[in-house]
Amino acid sequence: MSVSADISHAKALMTLRACVLMSVLLVMPATRAQWYEREAAVMGTAVKVEVWHRDAAAAAEAMTAVMAEMQRVDTLMSTYKPDSALSVVNARAATEPIAITEELVDLIGLALDYSRLTQGAFDITYASVGYLYDFRAHVKPADDVLAAALPAVDYRHVRLDRDGHTIRFLQPGVRIDLGGIAKGHAVDRAIDLLRTRGIEHALVTAGGDSRLLGDRRGEPWVVGVRDPRTAGDVLLRLPLADEAISTSGDYERYFEADGKRYHHILEPGTGQPAGSVRSVTVIGPMAVDTDALSTSVFVLGVDRGLALIETLDGFEAVIVDARGGIYYSQGLTEP
Repeated sequence: MSVSADISHAKALMTLRACVLMSVLLVMPATRAQWYEREAAVMGTAVKVEVWHRDAAAAAEAMTAVMAEMQRVDTLMSTYKPDSALSVVNARAATEPIAITEELVDLIGLALDYSRLTQGAFDITYASVGYLYDFRAHVKPADDVLAAALPAVDYRHVRLDRDGHTIRFLQPGVRIDLGGIAKGHAVDRAIDLLRTRGIEHALVTAGGDSRLLGDRRGEPWVVGVRDPRTAGDVLLRLPLADEAISTSGDYERYFEADGKRYHHILEPGTGQPAGSVRSVTVIGPMAVDTDALSTSVFVLGVDRGLALIETLDGFEAVIVDARGGIYYSQGLTEP
């Protein structure tokens, strides 16, 4: 056989093998989609992301992006990081206007809107007395110390220039903390990141704040509301899809002293822990709203809290009062 014949024969074999390989690939099933999940400690709480995807590498990249976004929001808004933008505001805004990012302007503006809506039940200036509590060390402020700091708690002390992107405090001693709204904001941004990557089914949760993207592959997500007095026990389960859900409870950060539970959800008017309920769960379209509303309703209590929820389209609530009684907004009781 000539050299040219050998080459022709080899090419024919290569073509045949390529055809066989292509046939095998065509009959092989597509990569099977599955759930991927990741969990990490961010923003002082457990952050979890769960996505449905056909590509393990793409799923991993998406979950990494979510965690990076959570870290970014924490770096911007944490009061525990002395170099965060929010810490700079707290250190200097009582003496001069401080330039802040558009993101902070929008979120602080929304927080102030909720302060007006709730007549001060939601108030980011609670931090003016909140820093006097140390829940890990079981420390609460003395009555005279609390009384001296309390005049700084008033959302109307915050002057926000939305056009100029600056913030100024109108009274010395004012501090702000976005803990009642920032995690919901971060969860919403994470869901937006997943959606831009073509993901249609996902869960992102940060502590008591969660948002669901789509359903759970033909079935609703089933979200449990924990018993506020028995860790690990579920009080009720809610079937949800494409919604956000936030729970505020007196069991998250607390200590007990002198027969009283001291927890981190403070009444702005007194600087004392709100005591009429044990937990509040709010369901709605966006986590930034359910986050703020669960805190607001906790401070307002059962009657005023449910009255507020009934005025808001698309929101529902479950409240456990101080004696363990359970109350539902009207939309959850209708058949």
